[in-house]
Formats: sequence, structure tokens, C-alpha cells
Amino acid sequence: MDPETGAYQNRTKKASWRSVLVLAYQSLGVVYGDLSTSPLYVYKSTFAEDIHHSETNEEIFGVLSFVFWTLTLVPLLKYVFIVLRADDNGEGGTFALYSLLCRHARVNPLPSCQVVDEELSEYKKDGVGLSPKTSSGSRLKSTLERRRVLQRLLLVLALIGTCMVIGDGVLTPSISVFSAVSGLELSMAKEHHKYVEVPVACVILIGLFALQHYGTHRVGFLFAPVVVLWLFCISAIGLYNIFHWNPHVYQALSPYYMYKFLRKTQRGGWMSLGGILLCITGSEAMFADLGHFSQLSIQIAFTSVVYPSLILAYMGQAAYLSKHHVIDNDYRIGFYVSVPEKLRWPVLGIAILAAVVGSQAIITGTFSIIKQCSALGCFPRVKIVHTSSKIHGQIYIPEINWILMVLCLAVTIGFRDTKRLGNASGLAVITVMLVTTCLMSLVIVLCWHQSFVLAIAFVLFFGAIEALYFSASLVKFLQGAWVPIALAFIFLIVMCVWHYGTLKKYEYDVENKVSIKWLMSLGPSLGIVRVRGIGLVHTELVSGIPAIFSHFVTNLPAFHQVLVFLCIKSVPVPHVRPEERFLVGRIGPREFRLYRCIVRYGYRDIHKDDLEFENDLVCSVAEFVRTGNAGSCSASVDNSKDEDTMTVVGTSATHADGIQMSEDDIDDVGVAGSSMREIQSPPSIMPRKKRVRFIMPESPKIDVEARDELRELTEAREAGVAYILGHSYVRAKQGSSFLRKMVINVGYDFLRRNCRAPTADALSAPHASTLEVGMVYPI
Repeated sequence: MDPETGAYQNRTKKASWRSVLVLAYQSLGVVYGDLSTSPLYVYKSTFAEDIHHSETNEEIFGVLSFVFWTLTLVPLLKYVFIVLRADDNGEGGTFALYSLLCRHARVNPLPSCQVVDEELSEYKKDGVGLSPKTSSGSRLKSTLERRRVLQRLLLVLALIGTCMVIGDGVLTPSISVFSAVSGLELSMAKEHHKYVEVPVACVILIGLFALQHYGTHRVGFLFAPVVVLWLFCISAIGLYNIFHWNPHVYQALSPYYMYKFLRKTQRGGWMSLGGILLCITGSEAMFADLGHFSQLSIQIAFTSVVYPSLILAYMGQAAYLSKHHVIDNDYRIGFYVSVPEKLRWPVLGIAILAAVVGSQAIITGTFSIIKQCSALGCFPRVKIVHTSSKIHGQIYIPEINWILMVLCLAVTIGFRDTKRLGNASGLAVITVMLVTTCLMSLVIVLCWHQSFVLAIAFVLFFGAIEALYFSASLVKFLQGAWVPIALAFIFLIVMCVWHYGTLKKYEYDVENKVSIKWLMSLGPSLGIVRVRGIGLVHTELVSGIPAIFSHFVTNLPAFHQVLVFLCIKSVPVPHVRPEERFLVGRIGPREFRLYRCIVRYGYRDIHKDDLEFENDLVCSVAEFVRTGNAGSCSASVDNSKDEDTMTVVGTSATHADGIQMSEDDIDDVGVAGSSMREIQSPPSIMPRKKRVRFIMPESPKIDVEARDELRELTEAREAGVAYILGHSYVRAKQGSSFLRKMVINVGYDFLRRNCRAPTADALSAPHASTLEVGMVYPI
């Protein structure tokens, strides 16, 4: 089965209760690994230095009350019951919210967006294109569409959230693994354990990142059992501590204890909120990983398993600490002191496994969001490896993986304690949540067509809670909180420079595209010799002829008999259906044998390998020739006057009643069935290894010109496909400002020279069939 077709069918199939429960079980290992390991470090970070555990227990009960209500209001109320509903055709995360807003308010950052893209099935879901029902919503939409400054601010806001997610991908593995390993401190002398914790944590982190290229599907079946075992472990220990040490600890769940806590601790209590914040670390994963599961499965898993287990774990720790005010050996308050001594070693092993699972989830999420940014033109092109042909969305990015590993090791070795790691991780987490709250307020008005009052109430309620935690985290700037800010600033500069350079390069292409009249003046031969084969001329333009084509014609003595101007672009939807993948049209008269093919991918789609892609591309052109711009699969595209209409054509797997291509060894060419017709390439005196045939349905009839065109296409396919790529050298114009020269000549040029080629991921073009022609772009 075609993997992208199968993936789409799996997403659209109505789930039974059994499949929902299976997904809920699987989500425990993928979504909740990070959140479930937070009891390892919350109390330890909270009582690090700002507050102290006293005999009155007001501090410990106040912290428990804060933890309970924070878990109830943010992950449970905000994410489970509200934010999960704001999915982008089943996908979640910061960029999914931004993509949803782009389609409803038409503030798409992609310059290659076309009107025909709005006819995509997933583009039109959820009422896209409908005017907001409220006058305030209509005013907001028109304001966003009219003001470029607001569009840029919206993009920067989404990028800030994305950068903080990347920062979380650095900090979460560090704090999770380090906190799990810190259980060793109770089994060895104080002066020895600090020399063991860091090396052991570093070894685990190196092993974790070194195994990424194998993909999570090889060990993914262990993730859910590990997290289930961990949740059972902490909830059972919590119940034991509650009944054994303080059965009345449930009284601390009252909000009154928060008031008593702040009244007694005052500024110290406010600063300690940065540690309490860590109890919701990983909540964003519920939304970010929505595309791998379903809304209902994530809701069931959290409300029935994760939430009760975490509450019992925190209550159990508080019950134990309420009866133990002097910790032996002067160790700080932590998770392991509340674990019965006989169970500490088994719990330590389970905790390390759970920390690895939680770290794996955030690393995979970081890969996913970088792929989304790259697809939408906001991150340099990187090598994307799909680690599973069956499980959609499991990817590996080598460059990002090693960067994350180096940064993880740096912060682990540099900080060497949970306090500063917690300060850094807390700021990254709460910033992402604030960005989600801001974007959600716009979704409420523009996408859900609700009143402004509801959106403002959402921002004021959840924004006030998150702003309180944000302020407590920001005040710890010098104690570790500077790390996510520094990382986010670096990645934000990279994203903005890349997006700006890409946008200016596209604008230059549009302004300098070649006139169709110039092409007509060359005649059908284009003024040069036309040789057998198909030439794929890569361009980022969706209309017109790129300026670099004139360089090809001027500098090359011969060109291929069939030329296809190929544009591979991303659209602001998570997935494009295979039957809507290609847009095909002609450039000039039929005898020129010039075609334009636009290949559309969603920001979560899988790009096929070169051979499968070539076959789909040739079949789409053949189907376009056969249908003659008419039929059920056609759709008009409002192009410029230079070109005719284009046709929507699916991959070969989606039109079984259309043209199919067969490639056979020359000695094994068989006879077609009685219900089908064949068009083969004409006899040739040149030796050939394969014979290409187009197998077509018996009806409708094909005219003579179309038959000749298809025969020539088969001959060209047999001769092979060549990839003609334009290698651009981008430079700032003469007279540009110093800042512009630095951005273009230094920043963008450095990123362009060190990132993947424009078609490398999409085409996997073989080097022997690739031709590059250079051109300077003064922008």
C-alpha cells in the first residue's frame, strides 16, 4: 500500500471504542512520558532555596495545593477540554494553530500560495472561507489581512513558541535523566555521589541520542508499559505514604492553603512558583502529538490514568514530608526520600527508563516541529529521514539530533543540579503555554466564530495563571533561566533570516521571470537540439518561466524532448490527499512539449523517493494529456494570461481507472489484457534495458495528437530523467543598508551553503542525472 494513502485512510477512518482504548494506551508512552516524570523534581526544585520546610507544614501543604490546582486548571481544563478541540485536521501544536489561523484569515507566509490551494479538501474543513458570524470577528479578520505588521507579529509569535519548544527539547532530557539518576545520592556518601551522577547522566543521554537514527518504532512497544509501570509505581507509593503517614493530607487540596502559603512566605513563595511550574512540564505534548493519536484517546488517558496517578504521587510525597522535617544526611527534599528503602533500587531503575521515554517523546516532537517550520519556509532545509514506513510521522533529523545532544550535555555538565535545570526548563515550558494561549484567543474568534468576550475571558483567566508563573521563572534569569532565552534568541534569528532571504529570493524570481513571448519566438525546438529524455527544470515559481531557464537555453547546446517545469511547494495544511497531489498544465502550444507540474505537500506529509516520485510525475503528465483538460479530475486555476488552465491530477495509485505506467525488461514485455489498451514507445536502434508502456482504459477515445504525445512521453521516459537545478548565489543590491548586507550576504548565504539543496529531500535526485547552472540573485 502507498504509505501516504494508507496514512490518510487511517486518519479518516472512524475509530471504534476498542481502537480508541488502544490509542489511549499507546499515548501513555508517547505523550505522557515527560509529564509523568515531573514528580522526580518538582518538590526538590521548589524547596531548593526560596522557601524552607517548617514544622507547621504550611509550606508543604501550600505547595501541594498549588500543584493540585495547577494540574487541574492547565493540563486538565485548558488542554484536555479546550485546546485539543483546536486541531488542524487532526494535527496539533504551535504551528498547527498558526496554520489554522493562516487559512481562516489569509495571512499565509508562503509566497507561492495559489487560489486553487483553497480548493483542497483539508483546506476547506472546519468552515474555512466562511466569514465570521460576529462583527468583531469580521473586523479582526480584515485588520489582519490588511496590516502586514500584524501578520509579521503573528509569525514571530508562532516562531517564539517554536523556538521555546526546541529549547525544551534540550532541557527536558537533561532534567529528566539527571533527576532520575539523582536517586543514587541516597545510597552513597555525599562527597561521592556528585562525581557519579553527572557521568552516569551523560552516558545515558549520549546513548539516547545515538540510538535516534533507529527510530522509535523498534522499541516503541516498550514505551507504554514503562510509563504504565511508572505511573502504577508512583501512585502505589503515594497511596502507601498517605495512609501510613498522614491520611488527612487531602485537606491541603483546598485553595485556602495557597493563600496561607503566600501569606507566610511572601516573596520567597512567589519565587518558588518556578519550581511548582514544573508539575505541568510536558502538558503541551498532549496537543503537539495529537496527530499521532486522537482527541478522545488523549482525553481518556489523561483523565483516567495520568491525572489521578500524579495527584496521588504528589499527595503521597507531601504526606511523607509532613512527618519528616529533618532529612537524614542533610540531603535536599526530593522524590526518593519518600520511597520506602527496600523499593529504592527497583524504583530507581524504573525512573531512569521512564525518564528516557519522556526524553524520547520531546526529542521526536522537536524533530516534528522543525520539519513543519522547514515546510513552511521558516527554517533552513535539513535532511529528514523517515524511520518507519508504516507509522506516519516518525522522523529523524541527523543535524538537529547531534546539536540537541551537544547542548544537552553542555547544560547537564554546566549546571550539575536540579535547581538551575528546573529554572531553565520552567521558563521554556511556560513561554510555549503563553504563546498557545494567545493563538487560541484568535482561534476562538476567527475559527470558532465565537464572541470577543469569550476570547478575552480565555486570555484573562489562563493568561493570568501563566503570567504569574512566567514572572516567577523570569526572575530566575541569572540562576539558569537565561539558557532557554539564549537558545530561543539564536534559533529565532536563524528562522527570521532564512524566512526573509527565502521571501526576497522568490520576489526576485517573480519580478524577473521570462516572458512567454520570448519562448514563442524560439519555436518548438527552443532554438537548440532536442534530445531524447525528460528534463525536470526545478523552479519555485508557480506561474511563468524562471529567469534561470534563459541561462539554460543560452549555455546548453541541447535540451530534452520533454521539459517539465517542476515546482514542489508546501501548503498550510497538515496533509494533501494523494488524489489532489499534482497540478499539471502546458506552457505554450502542444508541439513545444513543455509542461508545468506543481507538486503540493502538507507540512506533515511524507516525500517519496526519487523512483516512485518520477513514476507518479510521468503518470500525472500522461493523465493530463489523456483527459485533455477535461473530466472529473480537472479544476481550473486562475493563472496569468501566459498560461492555460491547469488540472488537478492525483498519484497513479489514486486513479485506477486512468493511465497506469508499466516498466518491463525488454525480453519480458507481455501482452495487455483485453479490456485495456497500450501505448508503447516506437522502435529504436539504440539498445534499451527497459520498455515503458502506458496502459489505458478502453474509453474514452483518445485523439491522434494525444496518442502521439503519449508515445513521445514513453520514449522520453525510457531514455531517462534528468534534474536541472538552478544554483543561486544571493547577494544584497548595491546601496543596501549595512544590516541588509549582513542579513543577506553573511547570514542567509551561510545558511544556504550549509543546508540541504532545494530539491534534495523531495526528489533525492541521483548525482549522475543532475545538472546545476549558477546564477547571481541581487535582492
